[in-house]
Amino acid sequence: MMGDATSAYYKDYIAGLAAGVSTVITGHPFDTVKVKLQKHNTEVHGIKYRNALHCTGRILQNEGVRGLYRGATSSFIGMAFESSLLFGIYSQTKQSLQGEVNSSKPQLQVIIPSAAFGGAIISFILCPSELVKCRMQVQGTDSMVLKHNRYSGPLDCALKTIKNEGVNGLFRGGLTTLLRESIGNAVFFSTYEYVRYYMQLHLNPPSSGSNNQPNALIDVGVGIMSGGAAGVAVSF
Repeated sequence: MMGDATSAYYKDYIAGLAAGVSTVITGHPFDTVKVKLQKHNTEVHGIKYRNALHCTGRILQNEGVRGLYRGATSSFIGMAFESSLLFGIYSQTKQSLQGEVNSSKPQLQVIIPSAAFGGAIISFILCPSELVKCRMQVQGTDSMVLKHNRYSGPLDCALKTIKNEGVNGLFRGGLTTLLRESIGNAVFFSTYEYVRYYMQLHLNPPSSGSNNQPNALIDVGVGIMSGGAAGVAVSF
């Protein structure tokens, strides 16, 4: 029994790591465009982007595809560890709070503290990696950044930040990140668990006489829909 539980936790950490890497691969280019729009369109002397499409075109023209993934190294490392820890800690904490009760129906009194605790822990990893990522993204190849102030890579960025601002510089905005991750993940996992539960209940009701083993493709689809709904809920 103990071996099964350990195996389940191990799978949660691996699944979280894979999810983190996938998130960076698909989402980092959008994040780069967002960061550049936020920075340059609020500075009088900055480059003016008409919209996200114009910004993307300028990045591709001046920097190529690599420009869209500038700062991705720190994101890959940060998101891989962050997502792995989040999924693992959430699963273990939820199991501990549930105790011997093995209810398939989601319980908010278990989900919310488990997700909030996991979010608080991973914020200490996410804050430094996000700071480095944003500074690398903003830097780009813009002429406004003086040559001696440019970062050659994520490690150089982190070291210069520590040299100029101390270790606390890497955790600038740490409290905000902690609150965002705690509250955000509580909303995310609550929405995810409930949407997944009711979708599976609708597709495979107990009274249907089935063996309650959903088709693998259907289960993947339910997971994607549940995750999408949870992502939308967090964005609000």
